[in-house]
Amino acid sequence: MSEPTVTVEPAAPADAGELLTLQRAAYVTEAQLYGDPFIPPLVESLEQMRKVVAGDAVVLKAVLDGRLVGAVRAQFSDHTCLVGRLVVAPDMQDRGIGGRLMRELEEAVAGRVDACVLFTGHLSEGNLRLYRRLGYAETHRERVAAHLTFVHMRKTLVPAETP
Repeated sequence: MSEPTVTVEPAAPADAGELLTLQRAAYVTEAQLYGDPFIPPLVESLEQMRKVVAGDAVVLKAVLDGRLVGAVRAQFSDHTCLVGRLVVAPDMQDRGIGGRLMRELEEAVAGRVDACVLFTGHLSEGNLRLYRRLGYAETHRERVAAHLTFVHMRKTLVPAETP
């Protein structure tokens, strides 16, 4: 018997509550890593999440057997995609879901932007490894608090070839 397949699809405003729950579960380890329980993904409200999903952001969700197991969002600034809130359920990590979400997001925005940018914390080794493996290069570091430095990364997207 084959393992169930994860599907990736656009999220809808009705998914906001489940997305928020998943986001909070996924970011607890980051909060512990940095000793900060008030990081933005943990204090985002349901209303804020609904606005993001209903707005012009691209929000993708990964679903396995009806369960939300991952998500990522992208917002736009000129010709750049601002990637944020890549989350995978803690019990589903290290199965390729985060990488798949990132690749599908890049495909979804490829004709609309020239590059994707993101940031993660300097202690988030798993995130840094994933982003580097996906072709993101560090552009600069930004110290935002005594305990936290953001590592900013960028990936230039190759436009789809037209025949």
